[in-house]
Amino acid sequence: MNIGKASKLSGLTVKTVRYYSDIGIIKPLIDNNTGYRSFSEPDLAKLQFIAKARKFDFSLDDCRDLLSLYENTKRSSKEVKALTLEKIIEIDTKLSELNMLREQLSTLASACKGDDRPDCPILDALSEKTDK
Repeated sequence: MNIGKASKLSGLTVKTVRYYSDIGIIKPLIDNNTGYRSFSEPDLAKLQFIAKARKFDFSLDDCRDLLSLYENTKRSSKEVKALTLEKIIEIDTKLSELNMLREQLSTLASACKGDDRPDCPILDALSEKTDK
């Protein structure tokens, strides 16, 4: 199948599919005369796999590792679980950071009267110099 069909069926943009091919995550056949890529069903399965993994915020390196494990029928599921548990820790850290940011912004929003006067604690806080 051509890149447009592979893109549509995988839910990825043509640019993304081309990029994954260029960096070697997938290896479609390339017509030497035209340079066009031809994607097989296994290529499409890999694209769909990567698309799902990326939705879980796995990096491209993580995706390579997961694909390698997926293709290795003698794999140990503990390796897959370890990668997943690492991702959960990363997500928990991000959630904690986002919750702290939300609390700080809520405090600033509460401190602002939101009236016609020019003084604004939100702008004051954003313009404060930070110590390095």
